[in-house]
Amino acid sequence: MRFRFRLLIWLFAIYSIACLAAGIFLAHVTLHPYRRPLPSDAENEMRHVAAGLEAQLESVQITAFDSALLRAWYVHARHGNGDSVILLHGLGDNRLGTVGYAQLLFHHGYSVLMPDARAHGVSGGIYATYGLLERDDISRWFQWLETNQRPHCIFGLGESMGAAQLLQSLQVERSFCAVIAESSFSSFREIGYDRMGQQFHAGPWVGRTVLRPVVEIALAYVHWKYHLELTGASPENSVAHTHVPVLLIHGQKDSNIPVRHSRRIKLMNAEVALWEVPGAAHCGAISSAHEEFEQKIVSWFAMHEHLRASTASQAMSKYEERGFLRSITHVPRESSARRPRRARYESATGQIRHPLCGEGSRCKRRSRLCQYQRRGSRHAR
Repeated sequence: MRFRFRLLIWLFAIYSIACLAAGIFLAHVTLHPYRRPLPSDAENEMRHVAAGLEAQLESVQITAFDSALLRAWYVHARHGNGDSVILLHGLGDNRLGTVGYAQLLFHHGYSVLMPDARAHGVSGGIYATYGLLERDDISRWFQWLETNQRPHCIFGLGESMGAAQLLQSLQVERSFCAVIAESSFSSFREIGYDRMGQQFHAGPWVGRTVLRPVVEIALAYVHWKYHLELTGASPENSVAHTHVPVLLIHGQKDSNIPVRHSRRIKLMNAEVALWEVPGAAHCGAISSAHEEFEQKIVSWFAMHEHLRASTASQAMSKYEERGFLRSITHVPRESSARRPRRARYESATGQIRHPLCGEGSRCKRRSRLCQYQRRGSRHAR
């Protein structure tokens, strides 16, 4: 009896240590994903492609709220329709991952902005936060387009991680005419369960049961060490109350981010449209159903062009009144002057919001002061 009891104690101790080590490792890998470098000749090749389509490429950059330099290409169609699309790539990729979408949109007269996400490509930023910080980055790119290019309408199109970030940006940037998100996860916790099960070729039940301590330890470690609440990365919550038209695209054979994630997002808002692509794998709609994919995204954008007058002009006047638009292109990093620690900003509705949680002065999820406001000077830089 004593032997069995001691054996159970030893097994539990080994299990606990293994979960602790795996959780800490998972936290580091999550915040520091592989950074795919941008080849030195990539810009010249893209200029050649743009020239062949009667477009002009411009290399641009903005400064994020934490002084990180974010870089992108803006490809302007000389004889375009006056609209622009922000293209957002997936995890471990860079702006080159959206070239296929860009070429498709060029043929229909759209200009495109192709940014590298923070901690990806040649953009700055130490951590990838899966929408916590990126939602504010996307809003700043939106402001850059409105200030410098003044398109009639601004749309968004993202894949995988970029799709999740785009959906979360709707909390702070409500002036998109319409957005399309392909293969987005529904919440960071839910995709964490999937990742645990995928390691053993099993379903999310493994992450919800046997390996749940690994997920919870990773989330707690990130919260303790980096002061980031990754559970706040939740596209489904961001979409729940948005009035921006949203089209979700998901392959039915997606084994990376299962189609149930998009179904969960749609359940949060009846106005959201969902196209499930038969036989398509992760972000594979453009290859498995190219003609239908092209028809759906072009018609979705064209369907909502009527929003341009009411959204773009009203948002611009509100931003200018509140001094929200700043000189965000080619801004050098501050060296001696200290930036405000809380970096609060006003949304178009005038409500104080914070980049880390995207909520107001009190979080809806826990009904208390948001993580960004409470931590103040201790937030990750």
